[in-house]
Amino acid sequence: MKLIVNGDEKDLNVQTVRELLVELGLGDQPVAVELNRDVVPKREHDSKQLTEGDQIELVTLVGGG
Repeated sequence: MKLIVNGDEKDLNVQTVRELLVELGLGDQPVAVELNRDVVPKREHDSKQLTEGDQIELVTLVGGG
């Protein structure tokens, strides 16, 4: 399925937000997810279904100083 992730088109075999995060190597990291301009709470990551052409923005925390 083609998805737009942080502005880049990706062809991924995923069904849910959680599967997307795991596929992108972000499954164990704190990450904020926006799906088609709506925030997806972490408690919904397992159940939130994705569809062709969805636009997803992912924001992770980066430490440093």
